[in-house]
Amino acid sequence: MTRRLALGLLALPALAPLTFPAQGQTMDPGRAAGFITTTGEELVAVLNSDAPVEQRRERVATILRRAVDIEGTGRFILGRWWRVATPEEQREYLRLFEETLIRNLASRFGEFQGVRFNVGRSQTRSEEDVLVTTVVERPNAPGVTLDWRVGEVGGQPRIVDLVAEGASLRLTQRSEYSAVITRSGNRVAALLDAMRGQIERMG
Repeated sequence: MTRRLALGLLALPALAPLTFPAQGQTMDPGRAAGFITTTGEELVAVLNSDAPVEQRRERVATILRRAVDIEGTGRFILGRWWRVATPEEQREYLRLFEETLIRNLASRFGEFQGVRFNVGRSQTRSEEDVLVTTVVERPNAPGVTLDWRVGEVGGQPRIVDLVAEGASLRLTQRSEYSAVITRSGNRVAALLDAMRGQIERMG
């Protein structure tokens, strides 16, 4: 797994919430580590199965929809432009964001086999979230360290960011989305057009 692949995982167009984990909802490090362990085991079981690639992608997508705070991540990434967008643009953005995020990740993960997922330490970053360190390994490829930031959203642990080689994917994507809007005269509609184009290229 290369750095390019790592940066594609949750930046996912993607990969933290504007619906931040509610104040006072403290995330326990052990619970966060258990959540990432369970999610990783589910992904590995699918990836290492003998199911056709398309079926693996669909199953990976189901796991990701359950594990990632998609709406919160999308709103955070759009940043200040969320308030500029019309209600219709907000709804369309969230729809496109979920589709690009899930299709991107499911496509990348769905073709892997022989994957190993090792959970390391977990450390509290704030009262609301915990960083869980993992190493993902594939045959004939160097392992890559991924740090999963887990927060409590709606009373449940959810992935709110992924840090690959020191880079926060939600912050990286936020900068890229903002650049698209700024270059287009501060039009959120331009970003939506670009996202539709990305979905078309995915096939």
